[in-house]
Amino acid sequence: MKIANIEAFWLRCPIPKEKQHFSDYGLLTNFDMTLIVVTTDSGLQGFGEAKAAVGSSGSCASIVSCVENELKPQLIGQDARNISRIWEMVYNGTRDHYSLSRGRKFPILGRRGLTISALSGIDTALWDIKGKSLGVPVVELLGGSCRDKMEAYASGGWAKVDAIGEQLKGYTSKGFSGVKMRVGIMDETVKASVERVKAAREALGDNIKLMTDAHGTFSVPEAKQFCRGVADCNLYWFEEPINPDNKIGTAEVRSQTDIPIAAGESEYTAFDIRDMISERALDVLQPDCAIIGGITEAMRVSQLAHTYQLELAPHCWGSAFSFMAGLSVAFASPSANVIEFSLGGNPMMYDLVEEHIRVDDKGMISAPDKPGLGLNPNWDFVKDFKQ
Repeated sequence: MKIANIEAFWLRCPIPKEKQHFSDYGLLTNFDMTLIVVTTDSGLQGFGEAKAAVGSSGSCASIVSCVENELKPQLIGQDARNISRIWEMVYNGTRDHYSLSRGRKFPILGRRGLTISALSGIDTALWDIKGKSLGVPVVELLGGSCRDKMEAYASGGWAKVDAIGEQLKGYTSKGFSGVKMRVGIMDETVKASVERVKAAREALGDNIKLMTDAHGTFSVPEAKQFCRGVADCNLYWFEEPINPDNKIGTAEVRSQTDIPIAAGESEYTAFDIRDMISERALDVLQPDCAIIGGITEAMRVSQLAHTYQLELAPHCWGSAFSFMAGLSVAFASPSANVIEFSLGGNPMMYDLVEEHIRVDDKGMISAPDKPGLGLNPNWDFVKDFKQ
């Protein structure tokens, strides 16, 4: 089970025009991701995703370079089963022996940012390998599933005020009992965001979970104004109300509303999430397995959610590989209740892999039951869209 090779592929796939949408990121015409492939000396392969951006579009060249030129030489020859040790090696660099002998971190300068994103993809691929080698799904390695099925919520909602209700009802018609819509600077004014949310709630009725996501684009005063404006809309959560750099500001927003505040998709490592919890900034923790440090670190965030009695809702806007990683963590966590399911134009979720990820007609998704992550790349797709 020695690591024989690590590869990183930047994939960029055009989004069909009819599935494109406009948000604060602009008009999204392409979907980007970094596919990480770890191969052992026996030929067994594991797959993961590393993100260069929280959104679905962005250059992945630096991630590829980090994996191929920095991490790969360090990890070739290591036992692929020693996932925790490998995580510490990458995080602590040449001082990893101090970390392992003293039981505390001696991190490299790149303990945030692209190094952790690159590690995220490798870590996820190692969990995939371990599950495959033992013939069990990753969720079983994480302690087993806490439930047989989980509610999925439809993630989308970019339409203007006169069409948002119809767009979201298109999601609920597929069986989803929870939906998420985007708000924030894309609407130009707080008033416009409030009007869109009110229109959405009126169209959906009272029994559908409604989440909002500002992508961190409101200012603190604007986020407070938004919360007051939608106070009677029974929001399940308000996601990333302001810039994730401003943890104290997020705490200020939370202190003045009873709408649950969700965040974490932009954070690196459980240390960042710990700091947000310490500031009393969060009700819902949203680690992204392709950013936070892989499945290993997402599970550490899960333990924080359990310890502080907060909700866990992994950020799953990405490829099928990061989705299944987040899904595995969610099913293994007693703190998770719902899982994000992308309904935007997302070829990396549906065309990148041979398998089809399904939600049933009641909006429920079953616990993973295939070895590893249960996914295999469509290599023709990889060949066609590799940069």
